[in-house]
Amino acid sequence: MSEQKTALVTGANKGIGHEIAAGLGALGWRVGLGARNDERREAAVAKLRDAGVDVFGVPLDVTDEGSVAAAARLIEEGGGLDALVNNAGITGGMPQEPSTVDLETVRAAVDTNVLGVIRVTNAMLPMLRRSTSPRIVNVSSSVGSLTLQTTPGAETGPISVAYAPSKSFLNAVMIQYAKELSDTNILINAACPGYVATDLNAFHGVRTPEQGAATAIRLATLPDGGPSGGFFDDAGEVPW
Repeated sequence: MSEQKTALVTGANKGIGHEIAAGLGALGWRVGLGARNDERREAAVAKLRDAGVDVFGVPLDVTDEGSVAAAARLIEEGGGLDALVNNAGITGGMPQEPSTVDLETVRAAVDTNVLGVIRVTNAMLPMLRRSTSPRIVNVSSSVGSLTLQTTPGAETGPISVAYAPSKSFLNAVMIQYAKELSDTNILINAACPGYVATDLNAFHGVRTPEQGAATAIRLATLPDGGPSGGFFDDAGEVPW
């Protein structure tokens, strides 16, 4: 019988993150459910436990260095980590026309969606390096695709000078990690969940959180020798 693997999913108390945690749990993984809100985190943990998932709560604010360090210690004490799913993210609120945007909106989006991923990834890397089949998944979005953003007629949502560029930035950061980790067994990829109905878009999305979680779950459980440094959705590769 193979040794149980452990994953950390950030922003997992609801929406896509919650379904990623549920999906990994259904595959037999032990899952750390990362979230900053204590009440919502513990409610989500209880719900998943009732569904038979081996899950534990991880207090985690990806914008706070101390919180990230404490989360790493908690997971280390629990035996280490095999997969990290960087799911936590914000839109920053709308509208986001570049000529009128509040710069704090841009800063907040970058701090959570980009710097938060770097903070958490770097804190978890020592554990991932010790795993036999480590995986990192960054939940991105097709709105971060510069190719799609500059393709006439492509559907890339409203003008967004904070959220969309933060996902472009995240994708660029992921490529640099892939280059640095190319001589290791760590596979790192970006997942686009599609237009999922969550509170980030006032539930206007056309896909369910379960559907949105599928690509991230697949990338978190890639076999050895799988792709690294790619950007994927349910249909295959997403253009950069």
